Amino acid sequence: METMVRESWSDGRLDEFEKRIDERFDRVDERFDDLRREMKSEFARVDERFEQIDKRFEQIDKRFEQIDKRFEGIDGRLDKLAGSIESMQRTMVLGVIALFSAYAAGFAALITQV
Repeated sequence: METMVRESWSDGRLDEFEKRIDERFDRVDERFDDLRREMKSEFARVDERFEQIDKRFEQIDKRFEQIDKRFEGIDGRLDKLAGSIESMQRTMVLGVIALFSAYAAGFAALITQV
């Protein structure tokens, strides 16, 4: 069976072709409109999620600020403790010097008596 090749286009055929092409482009336009609506919906959900994430980060930032304040308090207490330790260390050094001096004096007294 051979296909017949048409050599010419009639006005009726061209009008029918134009109508079919317009219908197909209308369907493509509808599909793109549907896609745009879906994308808008998806982007709205993404925006909502980012807002939730932003709120969560704000909460985390507040917690870190509280932790920073705690560390500042600890630093102040450690500074006071370091001062106390230095004072205790000086007292111990002076005590060791006093003990050593007492032992030296006692030893000197023993040597002079002999």
